[in-house]
Amino acid sequence: MDIVKIRVAIKKGNVNISEHADDELENDAINDDELYHSVSHGEVIEDYADDKPFPSCLIYGRDKNNRHIHSVWAYSDEHKIAVLITAYVPDPEKWINYKIRKPKR
Repeated sequence: MDIVKIRVAIKKGNVNISEHADDELENDAINDDELYHSVSHGEVIEDYADDKPFPSCLIYGRDKNNRHIHSVWAYSDEHKIAVLITAYVPDPEKWINYKIRKPKR
């Protein structure tokens, strides 16, 4: 997944936030500015090229206060729109350096 396409869509306001993502943002007290900052300065850590209806990816970044944020985005090349599937503050017990999933026990 090309993170640049997601960043451009965000800058243009071509974003659709799923109801689930909206709930998760509220649960973890992540506002739009914090989310978008984490994407603007983040990186793709997992790629889900076979997702339907659009390919998606997991982005790791930090907000301006250095809080770790994960967000899953899909992107439609046809419509040039980024779709936020979910976003959350990752659990350090489940991640190595917030970028690599720890093996399940």
